[in-house]
Amino acid sequence: MTQLVKQNREPFSSLFLYRLLKWSVVSPLLHTYFRGKVYNAENVPNQDPLIIVSNHASYLDPLVIACAVGRPVAYMAKEELFRVPLLKQGIQLYGAYPVNRSKGDRQAIKSAIAALEKGWAIGIFLEGTRTSTAKITDPKLGAALIASLSQVPLLPVSIWGTENILKKGSSFPRMAPLTIRVGEIIPPPKSNKREELLKITQHCADIINTLHELGR
Repeated sequence: MTQLVKQNREPFSSLFLYRLLKWSVVSPLLHTYFRGKVYNAENVPNQDPLIIVSNHASYLDPLVIACAVGRPVAYMAKEELFRVPLLKQGIQLYGAYPVNRSKGDRQAIKSAIAALEKGWAIGIFLEGTRTSTAKITDPKLGAALIASLSQVPLLPVSIWGTENILKKGSSFPRMAPLTIRVGEIIPPPKSNKREELLKITQHCADIINTLHELGR
């Protein structure tokens, strides 16, 4: 386990694009159409690498989280998207980093750590996939492992309501109220032993589920 040599902010060009999209599109939608409420956003450090862990129920969650926490958040995206001209440059500016699914978790971990080294906050859905209830029942160890290897802290975030935006058979986002609650910073695990990773992972899951139960 080694300490990262880290930049303290994402590139200026990415920060500029984030702010442009946030104030022109995402924030108006979140706070008007979806009547979004955000609690404890002051818990989010405005610089330095960070691992944001959350529940996941909608394709819109990455945009909602990045808007709510007030800083760009990098998420992994499948490698094929980076082969499309213009799309590649756009998603890279917005913080996406490529992952080759056929190479498994090791390549994803390397890509996440590389993003952290560049000063990004990265976002990881603790369950690893969307759930219909937005609750976390089977948290994965990836976020805790990345935190232990990079010695970057974790920040639990709960999203309530996005599971109601796109119902089965619906082609247009519903006007569902959303609530985002930000927890407190959690120091990275001191080792990458499985029992330590399990402890931190379950702690994050418990916090997120507890925040989610607060509802609207």
